[in-house]
Amino acid sequence: MSETVIKAEKLSLTFETNDGPVHALKDVDLTIDKGEFVSFIGPSGCGKTTFLRVLADLETPTGGTVSVNGMTPREARRKRAYGFVFQAAGLFPWRTIGRNIRLPLEIMGVPKAEQKQRVAEVLELVDLAGFENKFPWQLSGGMQQRASIARALSFHADILLMDEPFGALDEIVRDHLNEQLLQLWAKTNKTIGFVTHSIPEAVYLSTKIVVMSPRPGRVTEVIESCLPKVRPLDIRETPEFLELAHRVREGLRAGHGDDA
Repeated sequence: MSETVIKAEKLSLTFETNDGPVHALKDVDLTIDKGEFVSFIGPSGCGKTTFLRVLADLETPTGGTVSVNGMTPREARRKRAYGFVFQAAGLFPWRTIGRNIRLPLEIMGVPKAEQKQRVAEVLELVDLAGFENKFPWQLSGGMQQRASIARALSFHADILLMDEPFGALDEIVRDHLNEQLLQLWAKTNKTIGFVTHSIPEAVYLSTKIVVMSPRPGRVTEVIESCLPKVRPLDIRETPEFLELAHRVREGLRAGHGDDA
């Protein structure tokens, strides 16, 4: 029986602004089980990132309920139940890659010997072994994002929340990082929530694709992937992949139609 890690029921969030209320999320019902790779896709402003930020206790919902590992998002944050990877790598330029990865461990008071071991482990996981003493400006954009992922993995959280981490990268680098992320997921069995605007990326990576509508952000469809867990890049040329991408595209189109 699957273990539920994230559960949202009638989740809503309205921002009060000078121009009136903005309904970012409305009546979102969603369940994510342990070990799933779930992508969120939809037009800009549909609430994809807002939903991740609610899970991370960076935004407070105005209606409904949400739990992370059976706790409130605030309790989950205090228990360090998740790592968060933002759109920009967010590395401190004056700290080496190793010291950037160490930062959450330093804050947590992890002993220095264990810090060193964990840094070595996660650098190996993201294929950056040997770059510990480099500074962020000495690395490419893709390598910086891998270092950001390593930092999110360093404190052994079971959940990884990723907000368009590869959106600013060129297609060749993005493909490579997509492959590496799937390998990382297979090795660690993390539960991953991944925001993207790319249909091929969502289909390639995910076990489940959550299609969201324009504001107010609602879940219009949850599409289960039929693809095998091991996915070479050329799987994107198969009929099964193309059919799944078509379903996602139709779901996005239908979501827009709701507001027409």
